[in-house]
Amino acid sequence: MIVPAVSFPNNVDYKNQSIAVPGTKRPGQTAHYQNAIYGLVDASVLSTLPDIFNNGYNTNPDARLLGHRPIVSTNPLKFGPYVWQTYKQVDARRRRIGSALHSLFSRGVLKGDDLETVGVWSQNRPEWQLVEFALHAYNKVGVGLYDTLGKDSVEYIINHAHLSIVFTTADHIPALLKLAPKVAVMKMIVSFDALSPDAYKAFVAWGETVGVQVKELSELEKYGEEHLIPPLPVSPDTIASLCYTSGTTSQPKGAVLTHGNLASSAYSNMFGLDYPPNSIVISYLPLAHIYERVIELASVAIGGCIGFFTGDPLRLLEDAQMLKPHFFPSVPRVLNRVYQSAMAAGDVPGLKGAIFRAAVRAKLDQYHATGASTHPFWDALVFRKIRAVLGGNLHLVSSGSAPISSEVMDFLKIALCCEAAEGYGMTENCGVCTRTSKADPTSGGTIGPPQPVNEIKLVDVPEMNYTAEDKPNPRGEICVRGPNCFIGYYKDEKNTRETLKDGWIHTGDVAEIDTQGRFKIIDRVKNIMKLSQGEYVALEKIENMYAACPLVQQIFVHGDSLQSYLVAVVVPDPLTLAPLVSTILDEKIMPDDTPSLEKAIKDPRVVAQVLTVLNREAKKNRLTGFETVKRIHLSLQLFSIEENTLTPTLKLRRRDAFAKYSPELQALYALGEPSSGSSKL
Repeated sequence: MIVPAVSFPNNVDYKNQSIAVPGTKRPGQTAHYQNAIYGLVDASVLSTLPDIFNNGYNTNPDARLLGHRPIVSTNPLKFGPYVWQTYKQVDARRRRIGSALHSLFSRGVLKGDDLETVGVWSQNRPEWQLVEFALHAYNKVGVGLYDTLGKDSVEYIINHAHLSIVFTTADHIPALLKLAPKVAVMKMIVSFDALSPDAYKAFVAWGETVGVQVKELSELEKYGEEHLIPPLPVSPDTIASLCYTSGTTSQPKGAVLTHGNLASSAYSNMFGLDYPPNSIVISYLPLAHIYERVIELASVAIGGCIGFFTGDPLRLLEDAQMLKPHFFPSVPRVLNRVYQSAMAAGDVPGLKGAIFRAAVRAKLDQYHATGASTHPFWDALVFRKIRAVLGGNLHLVSSGSAPISSEVMDFLKIALCCEAAEGYGMTENCGVCTRTSKADPTSGGTIGPPQPVNEIKLVDVPEMNYTAEDKPNPRGEICVRGPNCFIGYYKDEKNTRETLKDGWIHTGDVAEIDTQGRFKIIDRVKNIMKLSQGEYVALEKIENMYAACPLVQQIFVHGDSLQSYLVAVVVPDPLTLAPLVSTILDEKIMPDDTPSLEKAIKDPRVVAQVLTVLNREAKKNRLTGFETVKRIHLSLQLFSIEENTLTPTLKLRRRDAFAKYSPELQALYALGEPSSGSSKL
């Protein structure tokens, strides 16, 4: 029997999106809330990851499943159109890979500790999912290594998870072989890429000197063909994955996720999906991160297909225009750029700008009144060009991993002419907790009601003055439970006890629930600091508000408990910085003229004007005086994963960002607090 996606119902009562379960209110916490549109659903209909794959397979075995763009020229580098593997072809390959792994573990060539773990270190590509499907079907435990997590963390995870085999790309093989003396548990490296004869010979010889076999995926598949066995039985309680979270301050923690956890998360995301058959999702967010993995599992469950990007973020738009996806999962950093680029291109002087502003105003008014994201006249005249940038076929854009402003989300809905949903989740609940409801005209700024598999409650945080009795809306720390919630951290009882209490995950995020039953993140339990005058500030919340400004590409807001005001490092967007600089300096400077922009951002007049723009943004977002940044340092150098100032999920590593800019930030404080109304920097 095929389990279908559940369409979003007609005539939804948007004023009642959550329901409080009677009799569950307790002192110090709210009642337990469930989704009012679907209720609390039984996720056992798809209880394991092989169930997820088989559900998609049975929809149409000959349908497309995994697609990529092959290289057709290396000089210059060019990629061809997408080529596809069907469900039937993928099924055959997963059986070969899974049979090979099972044989190698059974023979003792590979050895687990308490689990038979298998590592993957690669950018998103079809082979990653082939290995994942094999692990699901043959009762092995997958461990993703972030493509840019860094050598130290890779070494830590290989040892911590006891990875005796790592699947990877050719460019990572030297790094793994260099690590081999420090990771004695690793016995085999399998290359996704076909290696040249010379490279293969060299890697094999190197591996022999450090006790590691080096093989190609094709060799493993051939071995699996010779030792082919049917898939092995698994249960919902069988461990499927150790998903390491990218800690912002410490070593990653390995969340232990079962088949039931991951399958129920995928099933929950099948509610409200109204896609055409064999719908397409584009894969570019890191597959080692839970957000992308669960999205792709849900796409497989409904018989959809996955088109992988070519590996370079600069070619993402080209890939999207070639693929024409129906679903574009994303994060605020990417979506803010889409918003800023569209606004910069459309909001120009003259007739063109007037038409664009009129179109935006008309569609926003319509959306806020009716929830409709399409308009026959304005879409044809203005927005089809913006929609075409991402392929022209979008049904859904989703935002996760960090907050995004309501202004950006509402604009994306009317500019891309599709639904744009904001979801909330974490590794520990498989990325599934809440999600905004389709066509909810006032959902911007909220994260929506609970997902259909979850219950949520808010627990008092007295030290921050958040309580379940607050008016007009109850406030407190989000706690969640459901079949998608993890069973603990691997070999880490202390953090498990702190996070899992009485069957509830304590998320560390503070929210309120509005009168329509939607949750809204308002703070972070541990992410606050106190200024010298005793005022508490939530730095991440402030950064998210400033980040919506078209001039801001990235921002790091810093506070010092010995100081009474905030300072910031701002990385301006060259597209919006260039015209501002040109006006101030009275000379034409182009966005790609980096040397001139580097010189300009040192000009006090430019710094003052950027701060003025930021002050307008602060006022628009109703930031208090102590929440408003008072001094700034401008830089054109982006925070990045490579330099360790961003996590692989694009969250700011505050300690590393401060270390990078400590002299500049200390110099800003050395100037003293600006007097009221002063533009002195």
